[in-house]
Amino acid sequence: MLILLPPSETKAPGGDGAPLDLGALTAPELTPVRTEITEALGELAADVPASRAALGLSPKQDDEIARNAELWTSPTRPALERYTGVLYDALDVGSLNRAQRARADRRLAVGSALFGLVSASDLIPAYRLSAGSTLPGLPTLRALWKPALSPVLAAVDQLVVDLRSGSYAALAPVPGAVTVDVLSERPDGKRLVVSHFNKAHKGRLARLLATTTAEPTDVVRLRALLRRAGLHVEHDGGTALTLVVPA
Repeated sequence: MLILLPPSETKAPGGDGAPLDLGALTAPELTPVRTEITEALGELAADVPASRAALGLSPKQDDEIARNAELWTSPTRPALERYTGVLYDALDVGSLNRAQRARADRRLAVGSALFGLVSASDLIPAYRLSAGSTLPGLPTLRALWKPALSPVLAAVDQLVVDLRSGSYAALAPVPGAVTVDVLSERPDGKRLVVSHFNKAHKGRLARLLATTTAEPTDVVRLRALLRRAGLHVEHDGGTALTLVVPA
């Protein structure tokens, strides 16, 4: 089972890994696109006003631009420890025991605007680049990533659970992947799309899937696994699941 997570805009600083080695990342066939984007992002960092405009940053976020200027030289850390925020707080990899962390490292991967796809243990620096950004002189990130990343994801020969947000899923959709929508249900039965806590619910779901000893091979077995774990999961056919949580 492969669980695809969205990245986070916020990143943990520092690290004790060696500087970025694009060829050492998962799916080395993506190295040419990774190199093109990394070089463009680093060059853009030399022009702070242009970086603010391209990345949608305010002057108070100039430290993010400084990070981009050091992509090739700054220390790295595993992707699961680099990304932060609501989803990753709920995933809480720091509390996993050794066996759970080993399963999480095998099963979790992150969709990235900069790297396309990184596994949980891939060593990456802190950076700032979102799926909707457009770098000067380059096509859109979707135009860059879709032809390169789509074949990589299509070749995965196991169940894929795609928890990426819409903008990241659009970089390279995965045909046949299981997707999960989160709805809240009020006492009167009315249901609403979860917005604010959507990431937290998906983080807890990712933790469950990353650490279970079960190996579901299709959406029906995945639904059964989640139901056994006490989750209210509905399946109306196809590969889409709906997680219903109390309002």
